[in-house]
Amino acid sequence: MKKVYVGLSGGVDSAVVAALLKEEGYAVHGVYMKNWSKDIAGHHCPWKDDLQSARSVAAHLGIYFEVYDFEKEYFEHVTQYMLDTYKKGLTPNPDIMCNAEIKFKVFLKKCLSEGAEYVATGHYARMSLGQLETAKDTSKDQTYFLYRIDPKVGEKIMFPLGDYTKTTVRALAKKYNLPNHSRPDSQGLCFVGNIPMRDFLSEFIKPQAGNILDENDTVLGEHQGAFSYTIGQRHGLGIGGGKAYFVYKVDTKSNSVYVTTNEESSLLNQKEFMIADCVWWQEPGAQTSPLTVRVRYRSQAIHCKIVEKKIGTWQVKLDHHERAIAPGQSAVFYNNSVVLGGGIIQ
Repeated sequence: MKKVYVGLSGGVDSAVVAALLKEEGYAVHGVYMKNWSKDIAGHHCPWKDDLQSARSVAAHLGIYFEVYDFEKEYFEHVTQYMLDTYKKGLTPNPDIMCNAEIKFKVFLKKCLSEGAEYVATGHYARMSLGQLETAKDTSKDQTYFLYRIDPKVGEKIMFPLGDYTKTTVRALAKKYNLPNHSRPDSQGLCFVGNIPMRDFLSEFIKPQAGNILDENDTVLGEHQGAFSYTIGQRHGLGIGGGKAYFVYKVDTKSNSVYVTTNEESSLLNQKEFMIADCVWWQEPGAQTSPLTVRVRYRSQAIHCKIVEKKIGTWQVKLDHHERAIAPGQSAVFYNNSVVLGGGIIQ
């Protein structure tokens, strides 16, 4: 009987994973990862509720359950990365870094050292012979968040929900009579809870007033910290009247935010950009069929060409202009359903 450690988050998806694997005959071991427990700026961290939900699922299924405390590692590899990136005026993706550094590195290593043969989670993706592929339910596909996993450990990872739709997963949760079958999906910052990003950042980075300017350096208003703005942002600018303004540049050195009302401006729309700090499941230069790229989660896949300009740095050319390509975010490349990898937008 092969042993599988399942990351039980307290949510429905991971609970169904544990139920499916147990039914298939695996020796299932449930683990809750305690990555964050602090309330921030009056916002409640739901970790105790999540833990209780995960524990109740394990008890219902009759599987072994324990808690792994990775708060130190999470702060060092996810929170600190996020803070450092925002301080530079860039827009990081903490969910991507959490998967790469915590769930499928620290957690995976711990599980394997305890005797696990595989690690499974409730992500909507498919792992086939160590190759990452998109999920059947394209509206829930999470491969964008998973591309930075080390391809060398792909054969140790299971994504049992990759062939299911969310509707089916909810139905399975009721079929197995799981105690959390009607629990809403989690929202907000990974493990921290549903907290506005500005509130979270302000807990660690001292807000400092600065100017909001247009393309002609005309001061239009004031902000409380350039670090909390991102390219393409429209809401929360506090500039009244007339057309909508969009952020096209964030300069944390001068603590300035630049905006435009021209939605078609080249300042806001790009056809070419660079990526670095890449992780490749398959080398994109070896691909002969058309490639597509996503420049943010849920964005439309865009046909593109990619050329390595120097070792580790690639130029991406899109077949049309795309709005709000934000440095610090990830560009993830696909060959049909196969994930090739990606990198950080420069």
